[in-house]
Amino acid sequence: MAIKNYKPTSPGRRNMSVSSFDGLSKAKPERSLVEPLNQRGGRNNKGRLTVRHRGGGHKRRYRIIDFRRDKFDVVGRVETIEYDPNRSARIALIMYEDGERRYILAPAGVKVGDTVMSGPNAEVHPGNALPIRSIPLGTMIHNIELYPGRGGQLVRSAGNAAQLVAKEGAMAQVRLPSGEVRYIDMNSLATIGQVSNSEHGQVTVGKAGRNRWMGKRPTVRGVAMDPASHPHGGGEGRSPVGMASPKTPWGQKAMGSKTRRNKRTSRFIVRRGGK
Repeated sequence: MAIKNYKPTSPGRRNMSVSSFDGLSKAKPERSLVEPLNQRGGRNNKGRLTVRHRGGGHKRRYRIIDFRRDKFDVVGRVETIEYDPNRSARIALIMYEDGERRYILAPAGVKVGDTVMSGPNAEVHPGNALPIRSIPLGTMIHNIELYPGRGGQLVRSAGNAAQLVAKEGAMAQVRLPSGEVRYIDMNSLATIGQVSNSEHGQVTVGKAGRNRWMGKRPTVRGVAMDPASHPHGGGEGRSPVGMASPKTPWGQKAMGSKTRRNKRTSRFIVRRGGK
């Protein structure tokens, strides 16, 4: 899909761009695979704000996506390629031979009318889901399970793909988009190919109002605040951060400090990512 650039007919249109939505099916979402999505505005179950700068935005309905891909050895045909407001990737509606319909993440290059299949006997073809032990080395994959049967958790956003680089006993080494190399169970499922909508990162929002449509509220810079509100605040006129390292509003290091604390899974990381 290409990027559509607007002419500067107004200040808000200047430099604005959107996805052209070429190749999408002109169809409404499958009603049986849609459910309400309540807006939380960054608040937890006690009503307390736990994630800042969220709220408002256009009303959405959630599309139920099949991340497990556990319908083995049943051929499915791609009925539609659709826009999903809840994610950056496109989604594909699959009609299986037994009459069941499911949404999956649409891989790049998959079109309406193509067929997909899951299971150890599936071909190594974009859109097919196979156990990692059945996938050749060097293959680009996405929607990767961390634990067999749990469903894909890694590499699900637009344009991303991981690469299978090695197999050692019961584990395989996978290079993730961040550059991190990680051990994954050989029985975990992964989908062949790259996630669709690779031009997503080239879209320019163009104006503040469009961010509000997406449920993003304004962010105030710390250096614009007073010293009581932020560690970066205060000073006469414009002033630098003025400390050894940037801080969060609560005084924690904000850039360059490692935040990973999950020692239980650290042994699965072969090499840290470069990003």
